Amino acid sequence: MKLFSVDSPLYRFITTFWEIVKLNFFWLLFSLPIVTIGASTTAAFSVGLKMAENHEGYIFKAFWKAFKENWKKAVPVGLLNLLIAYAAYLDFELFEKVEGNPFICLVMGILAIVISVTGFIYAYPLLARYENSIAGTIKNSFEIYTRYIGRSIALTVIVALELAVMLWNMTTVYFAILIGPACVIYTISAGALYIFRDIERKEKEG
Repeated sequence: MKLFSVDSPLYRFITTFWEIVKLNFFWLLFSLPIVTIGASTTAAFSVGLKMAENHEGYIFKAFWKAFKENWKKAVPVGLLNLLIAYAAYLDFELFEKVEGNPFICLVMGILAIVISVTGFIYAYPLLARYENSIAGTIKNSFEIYTRYIGRSIALTVIVALELAVMLWNMTTVYFAILIGPACVIYTISAGALYIFRDIERKEKEG
């Protein structure tokens, strides 16, 4: 087998890496207004799911198509996700800075993180793959997380480790800017795809 043949592991790695770099660039670009981060993330997951299925195609064409199709539902989901994440940040800040370190702030912060993870880790791939209401999408994310609790916790740990590596020092932060968000999206896409296929298979079997 030739080192740079299209079937070689090295070629597939380089191809995937380059696609992740491009996907990350489009995600950053379309997330710049902040308000559109939900639509940008959903579009990135649409591409990420196709990559996990080994479906080749033009990254921008697929991204832009998904962005246009999902922005009405994805924008509110993204804003709600940001609101809950900000609430968690404020709770931890209050816990650290308020005299006596009020325990309730710590509890509320942890609760906000749990809600954010369970309610949104599958919400974006669900938006990218299925038609549903905003409330139905978030509800399904909760249900999938608890139904596949082992895989979901493992996926959460892997993503947390990826984020920890990205934030390790300034060098890794710069590298994370290049590929970080897209790497996380690809990781979650691969995990979500396995679960989605399992659910679809069970529904067909009745």
